Amino acid sequence: MGVKERHEREREATARTILDAARELFVAEGYQNVSIRKIAEKIEYSPAAIYSYFPSKDDIFLALAEEGFRLLMESAQCSRKEHEHSSAIDCIRAAFLTIYEFSKTHPEHHALMFVDRQVPQITKDWQRFGFVREMRAQVIDLIRQAITDGEFPADCNPELVLRVLMVATQGAAIMRISDRLLPGEDADALARATLEAALTGLRTGFPHSYSPEPCL
Repeated sequence: MGVKERHEREREATARTILDAARELFVAEGYQNVSIRKIAEKIEYSPAAIYSYFPSKDDIFLALAEEGFRLLMESAQCSRKEHEHSSAIDCIRAAFLTIYEFSKTHPEHHALMFVDRQVPQITKDWQRFGFVREMRAQVIDLIRQAITDGEFPADCNPELVLRVLMVATQGAAIMRISDRLLPGEDADALARATLEAALTGLRTGFPHSYSPEPCL
């Protein structure tokens, strides 16, 4: 291994150490309550050393958010391969269950990405998250296909379907992460039941006043 390659690996390892420490602190104490100095103290680095890797605390979060969404995308790709010969509605069900499963396999990333209200908006660096728009567009395409197949009413708004299913899925995930379940309650069963209830309502049609705007 050459000197340059060894140096790059050392930088990657240091960046990984910083990100792991920051993720733990952000989740445990809340994003606003964590400073670069506090992250530095946790890993016994100087604040200046951390700034040489990440210009700001926001940049640390954005790196963690990008990592989290890529992990979610990889999980979704695996799910699509498993259901590539399934109907559109089955693929939609699998896609939203993947989000719930992500909350179990990567709870700290999920908490930062979807729960903490104090973190920066990823629109701050939207070009970096273009692949998230692509993920969303793929789900919208599945919903449109399900409408074409007659699985949802013909006048159904794909954006409404996406938002309702997202809220249903995230509700169970956040209750589990926040430890708001009843003693002995099966979070997995609740997540599936909630998603199925939302799908059933959407497929049969229901009165509502919600009018979502397309996410640009």
